[in-house]
Amino acid sequence: MSAMFRSLSSVNYRIWFAGALVSNVGTWMQRTAQDWIVLTELTDHDAAAVGIVMALQLGPQLLLVPWAGLIADRLDRRRTLMVTQASMGVLGLGLGLIVVTGVAQLWHVYLFALLLGIASAIDAPVRQTFVSELVGGSNLSNAVALNSASFNAARMIGPAVAGLLVAVIGAGWVFLLNAVTFGAVLVSLTFIRVDQLRRSKRAPQGKGQLLEGFRYVRSRPDLLVIFVIVFIIGTFGMNFAIFTSTMASVEFGRGSEAFGLLSSVMAVGSVTGALLSARRDRPRVRLTFIASAAFGVSCLVAAVMPSYWGFAIVLVFVGLSAQTLMTTANGTVQTTTAPEMRGRVMALYMAVFMGGTPIGAPVVGWVANSFGPRWAIGVAAASGLVAAAIGLGWLIVFRHLRLHFDRAAHPHFVVSHDGRPFSRGRSPETAEELEEDLALDEADARRS
Repeated sequence: MSAMFRSLSSVNYRIWFAGALVSNVGTWMQRTAQDWIVLTELTDHDAAAVGIVMALQLGPQLLLVPWAGLIADRLDRRRTLMVTQASMGVLGLGLGLIVVTGVAQLWHVYLFALLLGIASAIDAPVRQTFVSELVGGSNLSNAVALNSASFNAARMIGPAVAGLLVAVIGAGWVFLLNAVTFGAVLVSLTFIRVDQLRRSKRAPQGKGQLLEGFRYVRSRPDLLVIFVIVFIIGTFGMNFAIFTSTMASVEFGRGSEAFGLLSSVMAVGSVTGALLSARRDRPRVRLTFIASAAFGVSCLVAAVMPSYWGFAIVLVFVGLSAQTLMTTANGTVQTTTAPEMRGRVMALYMAVFMGGTPIGAPVVGWVANSFGPRWAIGVAAASGLVAAAIGLGWLIVFRHLRLHFDRAAHPHFVVSHDGRPFSRGRSPETAEELEEDLALDEADARRS
């Protein structure tokens, strides 16, 4: 099997991958239909209302981060996923029924978005860390990248199908179809070979467990800079539903099919970015900074595109840079975090990435309403360029400052012969790889 798809050599990962792909298609169908009915049926093209829906759906990621991470580290992840996935399926069914029967109001969508956000807040860190139980350590970064490819392949299919179905049969039936697709994940979790799962060390019970993830990240400057970049771009740059829906309907005067097509076109770039990441043997921090700059530049070009098709073509590069950024950041966090801390750190990562939406989405929606969709995309461009500048600054500072970690003050780290830190959770081979990364980062800083 080629290096790009090496994680699929695992039977358990193949089963999970297939079920997740079907469910992801349904998820993107629901997101597209939900944004469209809020924008065109329940409001008069109110982009701020779409932002509020996004905020309610993603806000719980921020509020529930300590508990969600601890659940991922302490409970059986497979069984927890069965509960969360079934809950989200029921919510999709309920939303579909009220839309099909014609009784849906805007506040109903707000309520379902909030409930779905609560379920997703618990599901996300469990789902992210469950991958480490399906594949070995050397294939973990590849599995993370393939998960992103699956998610974005679904993003190519789901919005286009949803755009067509909304026009033909209505949004309510799209929600009902999404509820059915959750059955694919539940079936895959049922058929996974439990005896072949790679169980990681569980977090012991004790005081201070909820805050341990915060302390761990605070002691890791490489993770801190990634979290800052992910927060900036996740808050102000990744509001694609607002950008594509308002550009399609307001700027270009198109319908739901054109809106769905824009999301699918951008997903072409996202899948490409994920597959390119899957080819790499391991993620590198500096690639996060390069991808941030590319994201900012591509958004800036998209904002000035005069035609629908020109805008669509540039979205491929927006998707490519955004996915390279997120896959590299996600892979770095997962592969360099001690196994017993992975759930809490990933919960914090997801909260930083998605929890900023309650701040950014309404702001970007207001900008779109007040100044036009192109200015809203300009906000995204600025977020990418600012994040890249922060990354460059970190490299320059890293060149001049040798960070020394005291064993007692920073128990997650040991110090190499020349004073450089690396995680105790790593294997010796991975520690050597980190040494190489640090040298490469310093070389980048000297060239800059």
